[in-house]
Amino acid sequence: MIKHTLFVFLFASLVVSCGSSTQKDIKIDGSSTVYPITEAVAEEYRAEAPDTRVTVGVSGTGGGFKQFIRGEIDINDASRSIKASEIELAEENDIAYLELSVAFDGIAVVVNTENDWANELTVEELKMIWEPSAQGNIMKWNQIRPEWPDEEIHLFGPGVASGTYDYFTEAIVGESGSSRGDYTASEDDNVLVQGVSTDKFAIGFFGLAYFEENADKLKLLAVQNGEADAVKPSLETVKDGSYTPLSRPLFIYVSETAAEKEHVLDFITYYLNNAGQLAPSVGYIPMPEDEYKAQLDKFNSFISAQQK
Repeated sequence: MIKHTLFVFLFASLVVSCGSSTQKDIKIDGSSTVYPITEAVAEEYRAEAPDTRVTVGVSGTGGGFKQFIRGEIDINDASRSIKASEIELAEENDIAYLELSVAFDGIAVVVNTENDWANELTVEELKMIWEPSAQGNIMKWNQIRPEWPDEEIHLFGPGVASGTYDYFTEAIVGESGSSRGDYTASEDDNVLVQGVSTDKFAIGFFGLAYFEENADKLKLLAVQNGEADAVKPSLETVKDGSYTPLSRPLFIYVSETAAEKEHVLDFITYYLNNAGQLAPSVGYIPMPEDEYKAQLDKFNSFISAQQK
């Protein structure tokens, strides 16, 4: 009986060991903005490669880079380029990597559907609302325009680890990471959607894809930059560049160590071959076809260089 039990235990251990050796994992984390397109690609890829487990987390661009730099994930979704401080830490940890562009996105500025006074804001007005000196000073709607309600503004936006936050503050305030601190912050865009959609006097910003998913719950504002006409973000206005300055490229970062794995190499290749087709379905603007080819060539050159 003891021998039989021991045999069963050893056989079960062997099965588990063999099963785990065939399991291929790809760990992805980072930007909530890039998440929808990466998850869309991952969903299609899982059907093509059922033996590969692709997990996609959402900890914000900065949170993802922290894990990426420590070698804890294979790919980081990023709605901004890697910062100088992050590059330095990557070098200290011997993490070589490649940046790849995957789509374009616009940042949506939204208010509650019951807001019947604001249809557009200028870049200067957005700066007035969000710059650090606004904290404790710019508190009501009628401080933006006198004809607007004498009611308190309630602000919602991404947390400081978000690439969307970095991009918005750089484009609007003039310095990345510089804003007032008295706003409701979350790395989860669904929390921001919920906040604005249930508060008549709220205003917020996040990736255009999340507005597209929740267009029935929110009101989209146009943005006027300088002397140009006010423009609402859309697939067309982001693509043609007329929605400025809140249009931007989206990225994925892959580490050299991860790219050495055949299943990661296969996934990245699949991503770049299919992102253009999948981007519109999740509210993003695809890059030109030749740009996806250029990104794939860039990736293949990166792989070739590492193999020498």
